[in-house]
Amino acid sequence: MRNFEFYNPVRICFGKGEIVQLSKLVPKGANILLTYGGGSIKKNGVYDQVMAALKGFKVIEFSGIEANPHYETLMKGVALVKAHKIDFLLAVGGGSVLDGTKFIAAAALWEGSDPWEILSRRSERHVERALPIGTVLTLPATGSEMNGNSVVTRWETHEKLAFDSEHVMPKFSILDPEVVFSLPQIQVANGIVDAFIHVMEQYLTFPVNAPIQDRFAESVLKTLIEEGPKVLADRTNYDAAANFMWAATMALNGLIGVGVPQDWATHMIGHELTAFHGIDHGQTLCIVLPGIMKLKRENKTEKILQYGERVWEITEGTVDQRIDATIQKTVEFFESVGIKTKLADYGVGSEIINKVVDRFVKRGIKAIGERGDLTTENIAKILELQLK
Repeated sequence: MRNFEFYNPVRICFGKGEIVQLSKLVPKGANILLTYGGGSIKKNGVYDQVMAALKGFKVIEFSGIEANPHYETLMKGVALVKAHKIDFLLAVGGGSVLDGTKFIAAAALWEGSDPWEILSRRSERHVERALPIGTVLTLPATGSEMNGNSVVTRWETHEKLAFDSEHVMPKFSILDPEVVFSLPQIQVANGIVDAFIHVMEQYLTFPVNAPIQDRFAESVLKTLIEEGPKVLADRTNYDAAANFMWAATMALNGLIGVGVPQDWATHMIGHELTAFHGIDHGQTLCIVLPGIMKLKRENKTEKILQYGERVWEITEGTVDQRIDATIQKTVEFFESVGIKTKLADYGVGSEIINKVVDRFVKRGIKAIGERGDLTTENIAKILELQLK
């Protein structure tokens, strides 16, 4: 196991009716910017619960944060923060709302000339401070409720970039599984596969003798495989919703990734598919991961075999046969929850290959992946494998 430093200060309030805790968790006298998306929280009762808990607080509302939050939209939120002297941000929504709110929190105190540098120059310009954030999660998927990660899209240039900072980790997050009851089928499906592939990015690399992390990761994968279909079949199954919600949080709160190599190539390539074609984030991941598993099967042999045996109970056949069966099981799982795995399924053809490769070349990115050996030529082959 490699050396690591683990830090996660996020307070989690989990269970039915926990939104009422806002009155105690938000600092007294805070001027709050309440952020949310398209307004579903007003249809499912979450908005009313939040506002009841915030009675007596000054609340300014900022709605309209998109799936794959747009930089252009978020900068309007930054302007509101400054105009109303906001000192606390409360994000009520799924991962996009939470990610967008993290950017607002950092951009509002950014001392550079252009807050886009938080994302475009993340390796050079680090976030040193941000406004405090709390969250009420309405869609399990990204783990954003318990980490310092954020992904933002600049619509003008069709770029989708990420940043991370401990300064944007929420002070608290409220997770009430009952919010899952009213979610559309596609959002639940995307959430299941998003969480699943978050685990795979930290797990499907190469062994470093970290059995605790491996078995934690495998337990999250198996829970998503078992509980995800239950949520899709019966949205009012509270226990299944609770297990799904907690699995999505555990998938990316830092715990399973400490002391082990991490990949993230699936996400980096997938982000470009969203940026160019607007494909849902979870869908792009299901397109890319099987291609990476096929192309990098030799580099990932030991962990693919371990994953196949421990998660899918694949123990018979030659090494190649077991790898093939493991990849097939993974694809079948994605498709069983309603997510297609080929570019053609989303109306995207071979023209995307050069566009994605050119994007990596222009950013000076020569290779990605846990070994730093997945080149732009490899990226082209991965997308070619997943065309149809």
